[in-house]
Amino acid sequence: MPAYVGSQVCADCHRDEAEAWAHSDHALAWTRPGPDTVVADFDGTSFHGSGMDVRFRIDGDTYRASVTESDGSTRDYEVHSVVGIRPLQQYLFETEPGRLQSFDVVWDTEKKSWFHLYPEQDLPPSDGLHWSGPYKNWNARCAECHATGYSKNFDPVAHTYASTQAEIGVGCEACHGPGQAHIEWTTGKAPQPPLTPHGFTMDFGKGAEATIQQCAGCHSRREAQGDGNPLPGTPYHEAYTLSLLQPGMYHADGQILDEVYVYGSFLQSRMYARGVSCTNCHDVHSSELVAEGNAVCAQCHSPAGNPDFPTLTLAEYDSPAHHFHQPDTAGAQCKNCHMVEQTYMGNDRRADHSFRIPRPDLSPETGAPDACTTCHTGQTAEWAARTIEEWYPDSTHRGPHYGQVLAAGRANPALAMGDLIGLSEDRAQADLVRATALWLATAAADPSVAERVAPLMQDPSPLVRAAAVRLQRAAPPTEMVSRIVPLLADPMRTVRIETVKLFVGAPIARLPKTIEASYRRAMTDWQTAMGNRMDFPETHLVLGGIALTTRNFPAAENAFREVTRLDPQRSDAWQMRVRIASALRGPEAAREVLKEARSNLPEDVMLQEFEKELNQ
Repeated sequence: MPAYVGSQVCADCHRDEAEAWAHSDHALAWTRPGPDTVVADFDGTSFHGSGMDVRFRIDGDTYRASVTESDGSTRDYEVHSVVGIRPLQQYLFETEPGRLQSFDVVWDTEKKSWFHLYPEQDLPPSDGLHWSGPYKNWNARCAECHATGYSKNFDPVAHTYASTQAEIGVGCEACHGPGQAHIEWTTGKAPQPPLTPHGFTMDFGKGAEATIQQCAGCHSRREAQGDGNPLPGTPYHEAYTLSLLQPGMYHADGQILDEVYVYGSFLQSRMYARGVSCTNCHDVHSSELVAEGNAVCAQCHSPAGNPDFPTLTLAEYDSPAHHFHQPDTAGAQCKNCHMVEQTYMGNDRRADHSFRIPRPDLSPETGAPDACTTCHTGQTAEWAARTIEEWYPDSTHRGPHYGQVLAAGRANPALAMGDLIGLSEDRAQADLVRATALWLATAAADPSVAERVAPLMQDPSPLVRAAAVRLQRAAPPTEMVSRIVPLLADPMRTVRIETVKLFVGAPIARLPKTIEASYRRAMTDWQTAMGNRMDFPETHLVLGGIALTTRNFPAAENAFREVTRLDPQRSDAWQMRVRIASALRGPEAAREVLKEARSNLPEDVMLQEFEKELNQ
């Protein structure tokens, strides 16, 4: 692989692009502290709240914070580095050599004041959700999308990090790929395949889908399979498993709920289906919008249209005749009706990129919000639906919507089974929607359902293939194995991993040699992926479950012990530890584990029930 050379080398020739990038959110995603990067007031300011007392100061060339926790402990930290620039700025502390943690007290760049990201929390340092815990660890959870050429390098034995990166911040090579071969190309040395003719690993000339997948690596809610950054140009589904439209992340109709970082919402849009790319709306180097206000949308949605998208309806949209609001008001802005925003991290507003037509008529059925009453807070969804019907009496946009099926599937997948499977088979729907329908159906599927969806394991979409494989758990074991074997050699890693998971505990004595090679490759994919996430409590829950399936109880006990070491508030892991201790060593051993569990979770109902059982 070519070496990284750094954005400054790129800037020597590409000066205009470098200047546009230098002040972008990408360039400022992660920086070293200094007068040019720190925007917060560290000069003797303080924050009190959420069980914390923090005093900020400048000491010579360093920025420091003295933090008193809810348990009374106090520690002084030097700001290691800075995250972001607007509308908030966050700071990283090195709590142990190489271990960076994201501090929860951040600076509001608009109000010019400190605030806590989770004001309702009052957590001791022993809590897994505390800022010093595993879920706020920068090395594991954040750095790969804020750095270029990043490798986490976690040591699972010593529990230490030796992370490296070519450059902090999202530099030129984070998107284009390492630049060494490009520099050599400028001197006359021809790059060798698979590099592009100009010496890069990422080929933006491949079109919209390749560009979108490159952006999506960071702008999505997903599970990474590698250790740090995949090489730019790596297909998305070879590097990540995308989160589906699951409760807690999305509303039932697919609108954003939790912070899901754009890609999942964009995949639902008609714009994505028609070939629109991120770069049609966002400048590739400054990351700013290509125009202001409604002009972004009007570059296509206008009487003139856009020849790149011939299916557009040519009409005037930036007009009261369309939006029925006074010009230059909030209601006249396209984004306020078609890209409803949610606020994350206290003050960071993110727009829903599904570009949906407002459907307040669906809200009573799906439970999802609607754009109209988001602004008209004193009104109801029924009022909004009547108003839209008056405005558009002949609209073709009030028919059935996938959100109705997904909402029913969330409520009762057994009753909604027919509609869920029908939705998964409808190729006119977004692949993410179809895969979500299969995921919901899995909870209540039977052998007949598994047989019906088996053809979807050959679907062109990796999302659908992976979900269809997962549903085969409902098939009789021998039929399941015969159906999923071909997917062990799927071209996408996320599908291979979902497939090999089903082989754990399957009734297999021996595989033919041709299949054995595919099985070993897929198993290596899965093991490597889990090995890259050994600092995640979630990984050890999976390892514990695998060990239980294979009846390796000591390994299961070790896995669940690691979960509770990383996150002492994981009741599910404590429960498994109590059960295993009882089975392996008897009631007294179980009581010892339970005593430790109750010291961390004194109010946990399930642990209280365990205690009653053991004391009977």
